[in-house]
Amino acid sequence: MTYLACQWFVTIVVVRLSSGFDDAGLLSLAMSVVGIFSTFANFKMGTYQISDIKRENSLGEYMGFRCVTLVAAFVACMVYALFTCATYALVTIALFYAFKAIGLLIDILHGEDQINRRMDYIGKSFMLQGVSTFVAFVIVYGITRNLNIAIVAMFVAALLVLVLFDIPHCRRFTRVTVSLSAKKALFFLRTSLPAVIASVAASAIFAIPKQYLAMVSGDAALGIYASVAAPALVIQMGAQYLYGPLLDIFPRLFFDGDKKGFLTLLGKTVAGIVAVTVACAIVLEFVGEWVLCLLFGGDIAPYVYLLQPIIVSTAATAFLWFFGDLLITLRRFWANFAGNVTAFLAVVPLSFVCVNTWDMNGVSFAGAGACMLGVFVLFCFLVQTVRRGPGFRMRRVAANQARDNVDASVANSSEERA
Repeated sequence: MTYLACQWFVTIVVVRLSSGFDDAGLLSLAMSVVGIFSTFANFKMGTYQISDIKRENSLGEYMGFRCVTLVAAFVACMVYALFTCATYALVTIALFYAFKAIGLLIDILHGEDQINRRMDYIGKSFMLQGVSTFVAFVIVYGITRNLNIAIVAMFVAALLVLVLFDIPHCRRFTRVTVSLSAKKALFFLRTSLPAVIASVAASAIFAIPKQYLAMVSGDAALGIYASVAAPALVIQMGAQYLYGPLLDIFPRLFFDGDKKGFLTLLGKTVAGIVAVTVACAIVLEFVGEWVLCLLFGGDIAPYVYLLQPIIVSTAATAFLWFFGDLLITLRRFWANFAGNVTAFLAVVPLSFVCVNTWDMNGVSFAGAGACMLGVFVLFCFLVQTVRRGPGFRMRRVAANQARDNVDASVANSSEERA
């Protein structure tokens, strides 16, 4: 939560220290575009790693694959930005990607921390990242009024946290190395690719209506929307912090056959997300305008009406993330793919219709509608998975292995005859 607050304050500083909303809009654009491809760089390894309850892969292999995906995602990100964003935004996007890459490397070390049940290390790391990057941004942006130089300062601060805190603490459990064979890389690629495509689709759900808003209404409109949306991100990220520590508990309960325990934990988690959403909606209804005006000045007051639709859309996103990650821990990668891609396909026409009809509010309506449709698909797959139980999954894996053995025997026989 400290990290989230500090990232939020960065968007506030941009508005307060600049003469308009242009830098805020540019920063929001960079965050949105990088968010799409950082998801590809993540390759869902975090969720896969912490649910690797049998320890099938080493930390070095996870780290090595993360480095490969970071390079590939950067190339894809810049190609996408070249065709979809203004030329002046390319440097900002590249620099913000570099800053984000440090966090994604730290994420792999956090996975090892969680496996060893030392999430206090993760919390301290996030606090250090949040405070140090915020202070670096404020000082440099305050002196230079240059967004790109300020992002470089954030990159340096995050790199120091990686080198001075996360690596030494992770070494208490295992060696921190980078090692990846071609065979293991192909295994990661084949196994997680459906989940990665699903994650990219999920990340693009709000990026598409935001970019369309910037096209039709300008960077200032996007900056206003992003500023108002910042408080509601507490719901989205708060939900992720709520279920994140449980992603290695859910598969243990499921594959151990503890259906009652699994459903009980599922019910508590869903109730927790709903509770966070309702609490934030009530609080922001009464103090939202006061908080926004305090943070961004009186110019933001006419746009407070954007807040409640944003709360609904962020809650829908939180449920999309939760059910998608839960299906990954149960090794239902294609089910996660179906739900998120459904949401992505829905947001494209919804963006044109909603933004043209409701302008800035259209971003929230388009995203919420798409996410709700995706959640429905994911929930249906989850119900199917729980009804079948772990036995079905184990029999399916055994059948696939037997088929592979038969294919290998046939291939060997053919080679011998030849």
